[in-house]
Amino acid sequence: MRKLVYYVGVTLDGYIAGPAGEYDFYPVDAEMAAWINQEYPEFVPTPVRPHFDMALDEPGKRCDTVLMGRGTYDPGLSMGWTSPYAHMKQYVVSGTLGRIEDPKVELVESDPVGLVQRLKKEEGGDIWLCGGGQLAAQLLGEIDELIIKSYPVIAGGGISVFSGEFNPTLFAPTQRKNFGNGAQVTWFTRA
Repeated sequence: MRKLVYYVGVTLDGYIAGPAGEYDFYPVDAEMAAWINQEYPEFVPTPVRPHFDMALDEPGKRCDTVLMGRGTYDPGLSMGWTSPYAHMKQYVVSGTLGRIEDPKVELVESDPVGLVQRLKKEEGGDIWLCGGGQLAAQLLGEIDELIIKSYPVIAGGGISVFSGEFNPTLFAPTQRKNFGNGAQVTWFTRA
């Protein structure tokens, strides 16, 4: 069965982005970027793949589907990226977007839990939950694995990694990798 994997960058105080969606304050270095691109090529947006000598249609190693909320989709859209992950099946969950002009991106206006449950039963690779915090909170019961990139920075405010109701849910760490910039990636599975 396919897994729902929440792969996300997080500050020390639990934010995935600043109040206006900022994410350029994360201290990423060349070592970490090279490792991420090698291990998870599917998570590199299609428009920036040529900058990393990656083919536009290079398949992922693990995930072949991406699920994101409007707050995650909008920044790319504002740069003209109507299909930010054209190398994957793409879903945007939003009750306010209205429509998506790109046929490679499917708009889901309600019931993200039902969507994930249906996708998990289909053939294919794992499903990447790209963000954001509100969607992650709605899907918490369906998340099978977390891949958390923890950065040594305090944001002080912004978009939480999970923005929802109080719902303690246990996950167990399974692996950790440290980088020279002080960041680390930790893998968790549902406990």
